[in-house]
Amino acid sequence: MRPSENFFSLKNILRMASCTQDFNTQAFQQERYYLKSELKNKKFKDYGLHKTILQDITALGFDKPTPIQSRCIEPALEGKDVMGLAQTGTGKTAAFSLPIIQRVTNKMDMSALILAPTRELAQQITQALRDLGKSSGIRAALLVGGVPMKEDHKALRSWPNVLVATPGRLIDHIYSKTVDLSHIEILAVDEADRMYEMGFLPQIKQIIEVLPPERQTLMFTATMPKEVERLVRRHMRSPVRVQVGSVAPAARAEQKLFRVDEHDKMPLLLDILDQSEGRVLVFAQTKRKVEQLSRKISSRKSNVTRLHGDREQSQREIAMEGFRNGKYRILIATDIAARGIDVADIEHIINYDFPRCPEDYIHRIGRTARAAASGFATSFITKQDLGCLSSLEKLTSSKISLKAVGDCALERPTAPVVKKNNRKHNYRRNSHSR
Repeated sequence: MRPSENFFSLKNILRMASCTQDFNTQAFQQERYYLKSELKNKKFKDYGLHKTILQDITALGFDKPTPIQSRCIEPALEGKDVMGLAQTGTGKTAAFSLPIIQRVTNKMDMSALILAPTRELAQQITQALRDLGKSSGIRAALLVGGVPMKEDHKALRSWPNVLVATPGRLIDHIYSKTVDLSHIEILAVDEADRMYEMGFLPQIKQIIEVLPPERQTLMFTATMPKEVERLVRRHMRSPVRVQVGSVAPAARAEQKLFRVDEHDKMPLLLDILDQSEGRVLVFAQTKRKVEQLSRKISSRKSNVTRLHGDREQSQREIAMEGFRNGKYRILIATDIAARGIDVADIEHIINYDFPRCPEDYIHRIGRTARAAASGFATSFITKQDLGCLSSLEKLTSSKISLKAVGDCALERPTAPVVKKNNRKHNYRRNSHSR
């Protein structure tokens, strides 16, 4: 018998979850920064940044760096290669953007290259560069898929000194000989683990081959797959390794996991949405599922939008801007959004479909509780998801409590069954991910 609507009330869910062990175990609550006292007390003005950079940092309302910034900025400013490991939402963008701005200020040639896995993330990096380098002569060009090539040519003719690109689009320009990378002094690769999952590492290697060998390299990631580690060893020179925290979901997010049958997901989702007041981000596994959820939820609520790789670039930008400015309260998305959304005050993350890859869980949850804020995360676990849950427990070295919903049987996860390599081939076939 299907459970009643009352069973799915948020009050009842939270009451049940409080009787179980939260995902926020003691290991996750302890943010192990291992910072020296002098690093903890440093301010941006202590790094010798140009006055114009400090002026723009102050205008944005920042004073002290985050832990990942405080540990990466100094070696990066000294010209050293840096390998930064930290969860999403910890300020990695500024950790590589500020040293880049310091180095290329007032330079005429294109001296810095930043690679990002998705269009949304590349756009946000570009905006961060423009905000932080507004008074320092930063001219950032953006090359991403989904826009006409003539727009790229216009951007390249604007004489940029920083180039932000997705790997596939940049490879197109390299093959067409429409971009000159011979003056690149500093390379930054953001979300390196996501690059691997999307099958972009071969393109990254191709791009590196055409760059000047005497360059500085900054690489940032939340997890460290073996393939990324090999890339670091081969293409970075004695990098300073900086790790902030452990491989775990954001400790500030209150996370709940519920064992459900597939037919119980929608009633539970709708009730949570009825109870929520702030921004909600719902993750589904496929583009088709995103469309289905969007139609069902839109029949009850008007402030809903969606994001996936088959939508036109202009549609994706409208959806993101509407979610950011409050026009849309609910965003339904595939994993393309997991590392491409930097929206403040997302109250609730809902994993309607549990991710196939444990690292994706960490990055999805990282969309809430950003920059010392707090948030909620709810995941629906079906019988087919138990192997993926086991993989997550192995990655985070933590047992996760499950609460059964409805008539489904409560089972513990068995051995991991995730095969991550299957994912990257799907992305390769999808040109919209470039």
